[in-house]
Amino acid sequence: MKDVMIITGVTQGIGYALANEFVDQYEVIGLDIEDDPHIEGMLFYQVDLGNTEELQRVFENIKTRVGRAHVLINNGGIASLVKPIDELNVDTFKRVIDVNLVGTFTCAKYFLELNHDESYGRIVNMASTRASQNEPHWDAYGASKGGIVGLTHSLAISLSERPVTVNAISPGWIHTSEESLREVDHRQHPSGRVGEPDDIARAVSYLIDRNNDFVNGHNLVVDGGMTKKMIYEE
Repeated sequence: MKDVMIITGVTQGIGYALANEFVDQYEVIGLDIEDDPHIEGMLFYQVDLGNTEELQRVFENIKTRVGRAHVLINNGGIASLVKPIDELNVDTFKRVIDVNLVGTFTCAKYFLELNHDESYGRIVNMASTRASQNEPHWDAYGASKGGIVGLTHSLAISLSERPVTVNAISPGWIHTSEESLREVDHRQHPSGRVGEPDDIARAVSYLIDRNNDFVNGHNLVVDGGMTKKMIYEE
């Protein structure tokens, strides 16, 4: 019997790549506000991560149908919102926080109920390098991802009496669109290239390994070295 993995945000980008990567190894359950991406072997629920009541009903249904869970990848969220603060209204800011941060907490809370009697559990929260460095006008997104890093640290301590680890991954530039990349895009990275979803999948594999229970409360930065690069305007 396969272990059960829940992934949020599976209809595109990193989440879609993760679902395809792990569907042969785990019984994958995908959550997303968009339509079913029809990944073979994946059980899908359409749900708004910012709606606590909807999430509760989904997890209750998962409990009825599957009964357990071992891995949670909190990947889903509002991935880009670039608005100057003069144009960013409070309701929009709160919406980003509700989906990205509160949604992460809510999924973790209900996942832990499914994981209660299991011998191990792994929670991986998708943060971002924008939690610690940013460009102008990413205030809502940056705040939500900073909160996810803090939540990761706190949950790791709170769950120290359980066989559950909680870690985060902070991706840098991961190429998930059809847009062509320039040579300069690759060259500016110390690793010599822009990241790919497979880079994140390998990081997830490391963090969810049953034997890696000594890796806990960590925020793994996967950015080709960009956060360590000092840049001066010339």
